[in-house]
Amino acid sequence: MTVPLIRTSLPGPKAKAIIERDGAVVSPSYTRGYPLVIERGSGATVEDVDGNVFLDCAAGIAVNSTGHSHPDVVRAITGQAQRFLHMSGTDFYYDVQVRIAEALASIAPMRGGVKSFFGNSGTEAIEACLKLARYATGRPNFIAFLGGFHGRTMGALSLTASKAIQRRGFGALLAGVFHAPYADCYRCPLSLKPESCAAECLDVLEHQILVQLVSPDDVAAIVVEPIQGEGGYLVAPGQFLRRLRDLTTKHGILLVVDEVQSGMGRSGRMFAIEHAAVEPDVVAIAKGIASGLPLGVAVARSDLMKWPPGAHASTFGGNPVACAAALATIKLLKNQLVANAATVGGRLMDGLKALAAKHPLIGDVRGRGLMIGVELVRDRQTKERATSERDAVVKAAFSKGLLVLGAGKNAIRFSPPLVLSAGQADTAIRLFDEALTDVEIRS
Repeated sequence: MTVPLIRTSLPGPKAKAIIERDGAVVSPSYTRGYPLVIERGSGATVEDVDGNVFLDCAAGIAVNSTGHSHPDVVRAITGQAQRFLHMSGTDFYYDVQVRIAEALASIAPMRGGVKSFFGNSGTEAIEACLKLARYATGRPNFIAFLGGFHGRTMGALSLTASKAIQRRGFGALLAGVFHAPYADCYRCPLSLKPESCAAECLDVLEHQILVQLVSPDDVAAIVVEPIQGEGGYLVAPGQFLRRLRDLTTKHGILLVVDEVQSGMGRSGRMFAIEHAAVEPDVVAIAKGIASGLPLGVAVARSDLMKWPPGAHASTFGGNPVACAAALATIKLLKNQLVANAATVGGRLMDGLKALAAKHPLIGDVRGRGLMIGVELVRDRQTKERATSERDAVVKAAFSKGLLVLGAGKNAIRFSPPLVLSAGQADTAIRLFDEALTDVEIRS
């Protein structure tokens, strides 16, 4: 089948009818960027209810790591579903939960023994990290970073500092959370040059926040994304993460790494923190871990995860069907897909960077593996954010059969399934080129 293949106007008649029904009964808080109504998916392609076929570079917000309905994952799901659907690992034991915990221990980005707590989402993984950090250290406070996104429940939302709309109307949030500048080297928060600001923004954390706002011995954990997701696909330099590790070690503060979006092979390594050769104390995992089934995990050093029975639990966390999907996912990632993310991601990155010579809208192209952000600007010298143009490019790409999503105020994220082929990467570049052209002509 030719991909993409657009057979109707978008949305088509069946999609329009479903969208109208959705508007009457579904929460309006969901952020739908364009009118896609999926019917089925396979690999890196999606077909809508009207028979239009799209190249998927969004992967259900970086969730479908092994592609849509990978046969190995589907077999694992159906095989487990035929045995039993649920028994609650909170109160009972089952082998598949033990096996996924063993698998995670074998790939965790820290040496020594680790233990896992299972929830249903990235937000729940972060909540578990927060509770564990307080319990293990006896300290009340946290530090996160501006631009970070860690979830929408009250604790995770207190760490989140990505968009004001995400916090507006929900105060008061968790007390004792402080925010520091993130290493955005394209828009350095200290107005330094990119080549000299890899870690200098940590001066604000070390010499102001930890001196003027909160004592280091009152901080339970610092929570950081190695690559900010909703913040715009910003890649933290290795020097920044290594200095952060040194700072936390010096003060007995736990380093919690949020790999909800950047983990499970997306960066071309199993975890993005591995690019910096930094070992965290706790890591939050979700999204791509179970290829589309809901699973979130807080993985911590064994010496930290010593809370007693009843201290924290989840009825559905570690659901056996999700665990089975995760086992199949990890096998696929280890055997081929992490390597594919690195190789095809390099091809996609090179192609997107090449478009910058043709399109003045492109201000920056950054990322690792198949986690790539393209920041759009109205002027490369002033770096004025092209916010409306970004939204227009996303919609123009959709009209041509390419699914991408925004990230941050003015970036576009490419987070395709890790099965993306070289040919599909080339198609994505071509369609994105056409979408940029259309918007630039209209601007």
